[in-house]
Amino acid sequence: MMPSTRTLSLIASASLIALILLSVAWELWLAPLRPGGSWLVLKAVLLLLPLMGILKGRRYTYQWASMFILLYFTEGVMRAWSDPQPAASLAVAEIVLSVVFFLAAIGYAKKTAPTKTA
Repeated sequence: MMPSTRTLSLIASASLIALILLSVAWELWLAPLRPGGSWLVLKAVLLLLPLMGILKGRRYTYQWASMFILLYFTEGVMRAWSDPQPAASLAVAEIVLSVVFFLAAIGYAKKTAPTKTA
């Protein structure tokens, strides 16, 4: 049984916000590439692009953001494979959050698709 659109929206919103917070904390304090923080924190700014559309339940935003989030999944896989601890663990968290967002976003887009009439 598929969750309701409200549940999918809440999951997508929560995972996107958590990914934003993780990106900022990771690159500024938890495991930055350079002591004192790195410019990679700007990757969190890109996550702000779909945030309002996701929070407002705009189907189109869910559609394109589900593809956009795959960039973060890819980064997480690469950094989980190549970075030392604790960055590797943070990368695993990035992978989990991006997959959760992806699944919630495509579920929401599917549930809110216009019905086809014959």
